[in-house]
Amino acid sequence: MRCLLVSDLHYSLKQFDWVMEVADDFEVVVIAGDLLEIASLVDGRAQIVVVRKYLEKLQEKTRLVVCSGNHDLDGTDEAGEKTAKWIRGLRDLGIPVDGDSVFVGDALITVCHWWDGAKGRAAIGEQLAADAKKRRGPWIWVYHAPPSGSKVSWGGDRHYGDVELKKWIDTHRPDIVLSGHVHQAPFVRDGSWAERIGDTWVFNAGYQIGPAPAHVIFDLKEGQAAWFSLMGAQAVGLDPTAGAAPSPLSGLPDWLKAADHPPPRPPA
Repeated sequence: MRCLLVSDLHYSLKQFDWVMEVADDFEVVVIAGDLLEIASLVDGRAQIVVVRKYLEKLQEKTRLVVCSGNHDLDGTDEAGEKTAKWIRGLRDLGIPVDGDSVFVGDALITVCHWWDGAKGRAAIGEQLAADAKKRRGPWIWVYHAPPSGSKVSWGGDRHYGDVELKKWIDTHRPDIVLSGHVHQAPFVRDGSWAERIGDTWVFNAGYQIGPAPAHVIFDLKEGQAAWFSLMGAQAVGLDPTAGAAPSPLSGLPDWLKAADHPPPRPPA
């Protein structure tokens, strides 16, 4: 399975256009939260209409998976906790979203919501415990915030991750967690776009301005992952015997040039 991870597009339509352009190069495209921008001059309801249209078109090109982030919240549930109702409404387009799980081959993808209180936190714990019984191959979580205390949650001055996620990773030991939220992590000293925590790889592509988002590409068959940004490119092997530290890339690696897979277009 070849997957593209982006997050924190924050209503940048040029970046949505870029994702649309490259989407059919991948079996799965994951948008790990913060599709909207709460500080935008564009009303949130109008943003939802536009972004939903993008997602509808993306779903026609490839398998799309979307989770909510803190910028995506547009309502409250019966417990008074904030929730992204519009994200859950994407189910009618056939898109796996918050609270869903889906198999792609033998890989199980679990999609988690942005939680705002005890009820939402408990629901994620129950979701992960239930999906742990379903796994028959690689297990991938889509979760907007990275785990606290990790390089992928380091913002340059402190960690901005999710303490509960770290506990769930220690308990269930998924293979990969796809996150975002901490924009600076890949770009600051002592931060990173990738970190192995026990048996689990956690990725956070980070945030950048411009026509293309920072993004991570990984291939389960090849056991490789790569990060592309305006700052450069890096790669890491997913095999436990490989080194855990990403290494610089001077060009597209061979596994992205395979004849049966068109190479994705990195940012200009």
